[in-house]
Amino acid sequence: MEKKIYINENERIDDLQYKGLKIIQNKNGFCFGIDSILLSDFAKEIKKGSSVIDLGMGTGIISILLSVKTKLSKITGVEIQKQVYEMAEKSIKLNNLENKINIINEDIKNIDKILKKQSYDVVVTNPPYKKMGTGVINKNIEKLISRHEIKADLEDFIKQSAYLLKDKGTIYMVHRPERLIDIIILLKKYNLEPKNIKCVHSNMNEKPNMLLIKAVKNAKSFLKFEKPLYIYTQTGEYTNDILKIYDKINN
Repeated sequence: MEKKIYINENERIDDLQYKGLKIIQNKNGFCFGIDSILLSDFAKEIKKGSSVIDLGMGTGIISILLSVKTKLSKITGVEIQKQVYEMAEKSIKLNNLENKINIINEDIKNIDKILKKQSYDVVVTNPPYKKMGTGVINKNIEKLISRHEIKADLEDFIKQSAYLLKDKGTIYMVHRPERLIDIIILLKKYNLEPKNIKCVHSNMNEKPNMLLIKAVKNAKSFLKFEKPLYIYTQTGEYTNDILKIYDKINN
């Protein structure tokens, strides 16, 4: 039986179209995009028994999906924004995942003060994409913090990931192609060796607009570009690869 969860006037419950999962979001705030869906699928290879932390978890979309896509027994999420954290908390209860997902309302820059060094096998993260002073600056503070590097920048996310990861631990990240050089430089700075990159395109005629990146702490150098992922066909429908991710057709 679905639990009765109190939602605020500005919130709504969205169906994730996957295994009956739902999520609570702010109608006027930042809502998750397909990037979070793709990252959760990219990271679904995480081994059973791994300790996993979701940095900048937002309303919890990645952690919620991973809790079903994998055989993980526990996921920790970190989110700085109180209101967003509270929505994530309610979504976890709504999906009966209280025993699987634990969340912390904290600035990721303080993580090294509250969590032990080298205590996680895996980090997943969908950090803000845009540097301050670039792109359209949104007046909505929730959207602004989610999209721009206001509270924490790319280096903060990578630095703290390196702090949290055990030797040979893995980070899975989604980001933008225009930040690839920054990402690789910072990953290597903190001894996180890029291993796999998957380019995501809207369709076959478009340049990539997303990158899915996997890096391993203290690993040897060897980078593989995976087969590109196309979201839409030429007629504007989801490709079979996307339908598989949504579990609409068999893998």
